[in-house]
Amino acid sequence: MVTPSTDLWVAEDLLVPLREITAQQTYPHKSVTAQVTAQAGRVVEIDPGRLYELLTPPLCSKVPHLVLQWLRDTGLLVHVLPELDATVAFSQEADRKHKDVWEHTKAVVWQAMPRPAVRWAAVLHDIGKVSTRRFGKDGKVTFHGHSEDGVRMFRRGVVNRIGFPPDVRDRVEVLILHHLRPGHYDGDWSDAAVRRFGREMMPFLRDLLDLSRADITSRRPGKRKRCLQMITHLSHRIRDLGEADAEVKPLPPGLGNELMRALGLPPGRHLGELRARLEALHAAGELEGGQPAAYYVEQVQARGLLEGIEIVAPRGFST
Repeated sequence: MVTPSTDLWVAEDLLVPLREITAQQTYPHKSVTAQVTAQAGRVVEIDPGRLYELLTPPLCSKVPHLVLQWLRDTGLLVHVLPELDATVAFSQEADRKHKDVWEHTKAVVWQAMPRPAVRWAAVLHDIGKVSTRRFGKDGKVTFHGHSEDGVRMFRRGVVNRIGFPPDVRDRVEVLILHHLRPGHYDGDWSDAAVRRFGREMMPFLRDLLDLSRADITSRRPGKRKRCLQMITHLSHRIRDLGEADAEVKPLPPGLGNELMRALGLPPGRHLGELRARLEALHAAGELEGGQPAAYYVEQVQARGLLEGIEIVAPRGFST
């Protein structure tokens, strides 16, 4: 540590060993851990904004699972994030250690992309499970509403101890609230449902999909592969639909019917010639694309686009 005497420490010195953990990818000497443990309660003296600055780089390192475990072992975690500390040994399924919420959380954080909002959301995404665990008559465990409870805990407690920058705070909150949604995708969503999801999540979509991928910690390779494929499939559908929707349609569907109605034209190949003239003007940048049919009717009239086109009604047609 900075000084051999704990009497001379400032509170921030408690977190100095995190630098060694991230650099060496191992715990500091046990004597250092013991000294920090003895002083752990002083961590509350650190300014919340400064606490965010000190914790974020280690959590975004290659060994965030070691960082979290050391914070737990020293007793720092219970002061900094009591909501997370409460998940230690909190089982999601009976007699299955890898389903322990704490162990699951460490795995998710380690798998998450090392961006601050994603890593912090990974740390906090399941804190609501402690208050929402219910045992059904069939022996199954449920956590209905744990995302919503997690957000409430984040708002009421976590942000008072850790001073997140506003943009990171807002993003983490959204990620906690919606972290389950990508996992519900099964390939059968309609295009409208995919568009709606993409539209609602767009500012946070990349982070949300990355968090959802990290949240897959199943030890069954087949299940893990299927879940990851589904998230990738959802991502591709959102992208493909977005690209298709972004393409400007030169002329609206049903324009021929509107031209016939508004201009008193009969059906016939003259409509195709008129449409070709409109498309040529659009290609030249003289007409806007994607406008209502009435706009193109007005352009036909204003530009005299019917001139030189032979209008021949089909046999037996009468207006």
